[in-house]
Amino acid sequence: MSIQWFPGHMVAAQKKAAETMEFTDVVIEVLDARAPAASQNPMIKELGAARQRVNLKILNKADLADPKVTDQWIQYFNSLPKTKAIAISCKKVNEPKKILTFCKSLAPHRGTPLKPLRMMIMGVPNVGKSTLMNAILNKRIAKVGDEPAITKQQQRHQINDHMILVDTPGMMWPKISDAHDGYLLAANNAIGKNAYQEDDVAIELGEILLKKYPELLKGRFDIDDLAVDSIKLLEFIATKKNFPLRNHVIDIEKAAIVLLNDYRQGYLGRISLESPESRQLKLAK
Repeated sequence: MSIQWFPGHMVAAQKKAAETMEFTDVVIEVLDARAPAASQNPMIKELGAARQRVNLKILNKADLADPKVTDQWIQYFNSLPKTKAIAISCKKVNEPKKILTFCKSLAPHRGTPLKPLRMMIMGVPNVGKSTLMNAILNKRIAKVGDEPAITKQQQRHQINDHMILVDTPGMMWPKISDAHDGYLLAANNAIGKNAYQEDDVAIELGEILLKKYPELLKGRFDIDDLAVDSIKLLEFIATKKNFPLRNHVIDIEKAAIVLLNDYRQGYLGRISLESPESRQLKLAK
């Protein structure tokens, strides 16, 4: 199954972002630290490259990601031209405030009342942009919720007399060409629930977890035999949770919701769904 999701308001958001990019010094791209490559919007890369803008990549939700893998991603992104990467968690009050300092270092020729530093924050839905905005501005100006695409319109904020920050709606791209990326985005709740089946996404997530983090599954669900596939994993969770049978069939759908929620909330532990190495291997195939 190929997951696709591109609501109509994102067409207008993309056009507006392209117009604003002309008057932007630093593009702040917020990524999900658990799947940084999958959560990169190729349209943002194209817009920034066309204007030759420097890019600050924020690996948000780092508290939920595998710290060793996050370090690998930081090294990878920092090796790219016109790019700086940092990992943060918006749950830690002072971490988002580092962003302005990094932006200033990337555009030292800006940042005065005559030439204010102009920043634009972008990213796919539900990577924590609104929470980040609220933390940077130290007030609640953006609506926050655990669902994608809450912010619908671009907003301009005057931080002080030498810094301007533009907040943009979460944007997907018209076609997710890599089916696996679609599953990762759905697992991270970056895609509207009407665009996918939760059991399909949980099966894909389960395969990754069984391969990379079997001990975390064992600890969370008290699984004795990890030599199973992801469907058997969901059946085990359903049995363990004592979900009622539906027409004499184990309720996989409820088990899928449990697995997705436990992963999204960090109850399983700190998990990264991809690494620079796994990304390169996938691209090579």
